[in-house]
Amino acid sequence: MNRRISADALRLAIPALSLTVLLAAVFWLQPRAMSYVGLNLLFNLAVPIALATIAQMLIMSVNDLDLSMGTFVSFVACVTATFLRDAPLVGVLILAGAVAVYSVLGVVIYLRNLPSIVVTLGMSFVWAGLAVLLLPSPGGQAPDWARALMTVKPPLVPMAIVASIAIAIVAHLVVMRSSLGVLIRGVGGNQRSVERAGWSVVATRAAAYGLAGIFAVLAGIALVGLTTSADANIALRYTLLSIAGVILGGGEFIGGRVSPVGAVIGALTLTLAGSFLSFLRISPDWQIGAQGAILIVVLALRLLLRRVEIREKGR
Repeated sequence: MNRRISADALRLAIPALSLTVLLAAVFWLQPRAMSYVGLNLLFNLAVPIALATIAQMLIMSVNDLDLSMGTFVSFVACVTATFLRDAPLVGVLILAGAVAVYSVLGVVIYLRNLPSIVVTLGMSFVWAGLAVLLLPSPGGQAPDWARALMTVKPPLVPMAIVASIAIAIVAHLVVMRSSLGVLIRGVGGNQRSVERAGWSVVATRAAAYGLAGIFAVLAGIALVGLTTSADANIALRYTLLSIAGVILGGGEFIGGRVSPVGAVIGALTLTLAGSFLSFLRISPDWQIGAQGAILIVVLALRLLLRRVEIREKGR
């Protein structure tokens, strides 16, 4: 038991260490970033990325992968900047329907034994098409309440960091502490045991996908609150960023092994890498490369950690 706790602590320490090292490098190169305004600029887009990462983590908890995350968040952003502002009731109904579609996807993938990658890739074209229908060109406007919420300036620490901490706490309570979270991770870890215990795998998967849809909706709303407008392609990169954030934070593609706190830290690390390079006016191509390099380094450290664990078990 103590070895297991130690391994989990080390697994969480790696993404935390990567974030600390990257932040230290930022402060060393740009001392002005060590301020309220500087931190706010560096982590400006952390909230929507963290929410999308948690959404992806819930899908990965049941051994699936969502390749439509970016287009879905873009669709939500378009709904937020149009219907949710001008016709709130219609906007809420559209978003509720979108979450319901997510739940149905989880059920269909399981009952028909379909590969989640293929199904979600197909859905990405659906969400992208709907987003283009809503906003053929960039436009719309953020609801006043969304803009006000995302531009709040709490004392001492920027809103992005405060919100990220809140997201990590809520996600940890839902995924790691609640009975539903245990079932979701159980389906990913040992589905037959969940069935033998009398729980419905179909209902659990529907709940996992539904929760993912809710977090993705919040990501789209938060993104529009920050950007004040929307675009059908505004969050396309979120698909890869969300997957990388989960893996960077200690999650696994299979086995139901995920870490909500680690996922948020991974999202913060990727956000910091992109924001810092933008701050230095470096090409976006290099930003993607830097995020990939960080992921490779962390994965290498995790591989080393796994070898250490195997050696300890062999003794």
